[in-house]
Amino acid sequence: MDYKVQFDVFEGPMDLLLYLVRKQEVDIYQVNLTQLATEFIQYVEFMRELDLDVAGEFVVMAATLMYIKSKELLPKDKQVLLEDDDEGQDPRWELIRQLVEYKKFKDAAAQLKEKEIEQESIFVRQAPKPNFKLMETREAPRPDVSVFDLVKAVGTILQRIEDKEGQTREIQADTWSVSQKIEMFRKRAQTQKRFKFSELFEDDRTRQEVVVTFLALLEMIRMKQLQAVQPSPFEEIE
Repeated sequence: MDYKVQFDVFEGPMDLLLYLVRKQEVDIYQVNLTQLATEFIQYVEFMRELDLDVAGEFVVMAATLMYIKSKELLPKDKQVLLEDDDEGQDPRWELIRQLVEYKKFKDAAAQLKEKEIEQESIFVRQAPKPNFKLMETREAPRPDVSVFDLVKAVGTILQRIEDKEGQTREIQADTWSVSQKIEMFRKRAQTQKRFKFSELFEDDRTRQEVVVTFLALLEMIRMKQLQAVQPSPFEEIE
């Protein structure tokens, strides 16, 4: 494939770790590091399968987690302190400390964004009413979807495609480039302002087509030409 999306322009390895911690629905201090390491490595491998140009920080974090996992799997009586050569720090607790600090930073940024939205709302309400008619109501802002939510969603679509490929004869499909898909989505957005995530893949018949569509979607999100949101936790991404 001749096109790669730089993954580091979206989110970094700490964002993926926090995403996986939230999936475990436990406090950071109680997170299962073995499970966390396994899921992180699976995500990184899958992102590479999607032809995402994964930043080096992800590889470093994956190596760190693999080391921690190897020690966690030892019998309790054989586990030794995972010491840092210089400071004698346990990398497990160092990782948790970094996660806690990063979460504080992300929470503070989210609160700041909420205040900015509130201020904008106050300004809009206080602004004089125009003589010409505009939209009477302003749609409440919805949280953006994490790129990791998108990776998970496209994984479901890929599984569906692979199941169909195993049941039917090979279909000769049109070959699309990422640039062509982007242009197609731009034209579609001119007449359709909102669409379900799965609708973007309706015409895709092969794994390669799905990957191309996904890369086009990520690139348009990066360029702020599309926004991915989820109306509620269990609804489909739009």
